[in-house]
Amino acid sequence: MRYESEEHHRLSIRLREYDYSQSGAYFVTIVTQGRECLFGEIVEGEMRLNDWGKTTEECWVAIPHHFPHVQIDAYTIMPNHVHGIIVITRDVGETSHVGARCNVPLRTE
Repeated sequence: MRYESEEHHRLSIRLREYDYSQSGAYFVTIVTQGRECLFGEIVEGEMRLNDWGKTTEECWVAIPHHFPHVQIDAYTIMPNHVHGIIVITRDVGETSHVGARCNVPLRTE
């Protein structure tokens, strides 16, 4: 299914006054550029991860190693997006800045 911005336009559900850096559980969706199916395919109702999908899963489960104040909860990887719940265990401002360190190169094409 091709993404058509006019047909699939969605409004943000973010709360304008809410500070998303504070502690809490957050439902996150990450979509591939152009909604390209990069992570695998669904076969007989089951998601089959390809190498990119497996790398995506490795990076997702490694999030707490890069950000000690973040835990992961349930997640699912689909052909062109990832859904997951991350839990920020203390306000980001309470910790020193910790940058992400992922050894997986980004696609530059």
